[in-house]
Amino acid sequence: MSFSQDVKNEIVQKKITRECCALAASYGIACFGRYFDSKGLVLHTELPGVAQYAKRLFSICGLHGEIIVKERPSGPLYEFKIDEPAEVEKMLALFHCEEEQVSRHIDPRLIRCGHCFSAFVASAFLCCGTMTDPSKEYNLEFLCPRYNLAKDLEGILAEHEFTPRRTVRKGVNVIYVKASEQVADLLTFMGAGGAAMQIMDHKMFKELRNKTNRLNNCEMANIDKVVTANVAAKKAIEYLQQKGDFDALPAPLRQAAQLRLDWPDLSLAQLVEKSPEPISKSGLSHRLKKLEHLADELRQRRNDV
Repeated sequence: MSFSQDVKNEIVQKKITRECCALAASYGIACFGRYFDSKGLVLHTELPGVAQYAKRLFSICGLHGEIIVKERPSGPLYEFKIDEPAEVEKMLALFHCEEEQVSRHIDPRLIRCGHCFSAFVASAFLCCGTMTDPSKEYNLEFLCPRYNLAKDLEGILAEHEFTPRRTVRKGVNVIYVKASEQVADLLTFMGAGGAAMQIMDHKMFKELRNKTNRLNNCEMANIDKVVTANVAAKKAIEYLQQKGDFDALPAPLRQAAQLRLDWPDLSLAQLVEKSPEPISKSGLSHRLKKLEHLADELRQRRNDV
């Protein structure tokens, strides 16, 4: 089961007892379901819980529909519909719809309180919403073929301090939210608090993983620098030994060289601790660099490759 389906299954577990909220939720299904016109209403869903939820909501409003299961190769499709003429007439009256104005705009008179807004948006998501798995990206969308309804839904979300965006994809209006905090807040607003917690858990995990990766990369870069410096110093010292120049070096340089030869894998900070005489990290670094410089000068003077 997809994350989007998990969100919808969580939403339908929420009990709606207020008649005004049941009306708003039913109206959301009417606006964003498969069909809603003067002949009736049809909602298609792959989730039986969503179909049962729709039937329960309309029943609270005094409207009775039926659920039909349609078998498909890809899995069953659940259809909730209201098409009995008497029920359709009652539904149109309940939603203040003239036959020629059905589904053109969202009627604010049917969304009366803060809970009604939440119930309406949640029902819209059940009908036309989708949510990307947060382990991949943060993206919550409403897909609506009707321009005016999409625009009105965008306005409702904006009124509640969300920051939706709207675009058109393959002829379908898409209202979407991508910021993780906004997605989590919208899920909570619709009654999917558990899914919202998963969003935040995924975000915390990603941030922790990214921080760990940055630290590891930094540590690896430091190790590479240490290894490169150690190899360069060791090669310089070995060159001086092979050419017979080592014994002529000043005592401090010979001591630094011997430290590096004795402890080829240690960092400068660790090498300082091994020194028989007190010396700072910068002082030891200066002496090793001096050895490299002397070796380079001799190579150039002798034309050694």
